[in-house]
Amino acid sequence: MKKNKTDLFDIVNLLILLAVALVTLYPFLYVVFASLSDPVALMANSSLLFKPIGFSLGAYGKVFQNPSIYRGYFNTIFYVVVGTGVNILATCVAAYVLSRKQFMLRRFFTLMFIFTMYFSGGLIPSYLLVKDLGLINSRFALILPAAVSTFNLMIMITGFEGIPQSLEESARIDGAGDWTILFRIVMPLAKPTIMVILLYYAVGHWNSWFHAMIYLRDADKMPLQIFLRDILTRSQLGAMTGQTDVEDVGQTIKYATIIVSTVPILCIYPFIQKHFVKGVMIGAVKE
Repeated sequence: MKKNKTDLFDIVNLLILLAVALVTLYPFLYVVFASLSDPVALMANSSLLFKPIGFSLGAYGKVFQNPSIYRGYFNTIFYVVVGTGVNILATCVAAYVLSRKQFMLRRFFTLMFIFTMYFSGGLIPSYLLVKDLGLINSRFALILPAAVSTFNLMIMITGFEGIPQSLEESARIDGAGDWTILFRIVMPLAKPTIMVILLYYAVGHWNSWFHAMIYLRDADKMPLQIFLRDILTRSQLGAMTGQTDVEDVGQTIKYATIIVSTVPILCIYPFIQKHFVKGVMIGAVKE
């Protein structure tokens, strides 16, 4: 009887999890199917989509006909790679300092960082700061002002604090300095946490468009999201003004832009999946 109850629980639990997985996955599948559908047939459809309706690549053709899309990809990859590298380096250095219990000003600087999570100067002071630093119309305007996220810093501090203090003491006895301890002991042992923070930063840089719209002037420096936004805006304006060639794909082009801007960043997940659960659980359980 006990075994039968256990089997029934497993079956019910499996069915519930499958239902949750389907509900979570279906919106993404809907976007994929809609982007590959014929726009006229898609507008006439009022039911759920389980496959493309009248297969068509017209929306993707409109997106990739714009030569700026390739320049946008290059710029976005630059911001993701360089920006994430700067983020990880700055966050690890700050977290290492603030996780050392012997640092006398540790509490003061930690409170100063936390203060920025709840209070900010706003858009105008941020713009004036970037302008005074000479970063207007510079690629580094999207990298340096947001070099450290306080939320990610707190996670990193917690991860560093979980590393046994005895390892640092042994390294100092062998003559290692702070930089050696950080790069050769602390960071390798905190790899799960670093990989999770890396994902957070990379996704943030990939999806960023607002700061680029404010700080950048040259189209050659614009990220992918700006070009996709322009394509989507032109398609909507074309549909409103009655341009049939644009209106034909007006309903599907928004789904195509979602796929174009989402799929590349999703490719990062499989490489860090094994670290993700362990990394996000850092600090959740106290001994």
